[in-house]
Amino acid sequence: MATGMVLVASIAASAMQDPAAKEQLQARIAEVKASLAANAASLRQYTWQETTEISLKGEVKSKTQNACSYGPDGTVQKKLVSAPPEKKKDAPRGLKGKIVENKVDDIKDYMESTGKLIKLYVPPDPAKMQASMAAGKGALTQPSAGKAVLTFSDYSLPGDKFTITFDTVAKKILAVDVNTYLDKPDDKVTLAVAFTSLPEGPNYLSSSLLDVTAKKIQVKTTNNGYKLAAK
Repeated sequence: MATGMVLVASIAASAMQDPAAKEQLQARIAEVKASLAANAASLRQYTWQETTEISLKGEVKSKTQNACSYGPDGTVQKKLVSAPPEKKKDAPRGLKGKIVENKVDDIKDYMESTGKLIKLYVPPDPAKMQASMAAGKGALTQPSAGKAVLTFSDYSLPGDKFTITFDTVAKKILAVDVNTYLDKPDDKVTLAVAFTSLPEGPNYLSSSLLDVTAKKIQVKTTNNGYKLAAK
């Protein structure tokens, strides 16, 4: 193992044993919390477009676009802009057609469950990070100057792993990576989330890729077209 890798590994392993390392992790959690609060307040002024693609075995089965904005209560409001096209008249009929139809419906039902799962991780929850750290299951590594990686085990579910890559100079989240599962540990789900900054400063979730390995389902979501909402 390379010297640099050994150093990073040793820092992570000692994060909950060394009081100084523990203090550093606590400071980073505080910075993440402050960044999330500042961005949440700033992004309420914007509207944007969300595009979601659901794929099965590499083939796109559904694509929807929503116009998004924040409501008075701070929750995201979505208005459907475009939906999957209606079934073609020459679509398969009989048993074959029913099987195809059921597959699409099954995917949609399954995605409702994974949608609830995603909400356990996005947006990140500093309270869960704190709990994981208190249980001795948090670690801090600094792979390069100006960057910190915070990793938490048993963050939302027993056996899961939640990782944040944080820009320590700009005080902004760069990425979130999750390894978790739906109903049981064998039903593995991974989530990779990327964040981008607007010219005015706020940081937003620009893209996410949800991969349900066992079902060969992928859900790709992109957010773009951010504009200040008309007053």
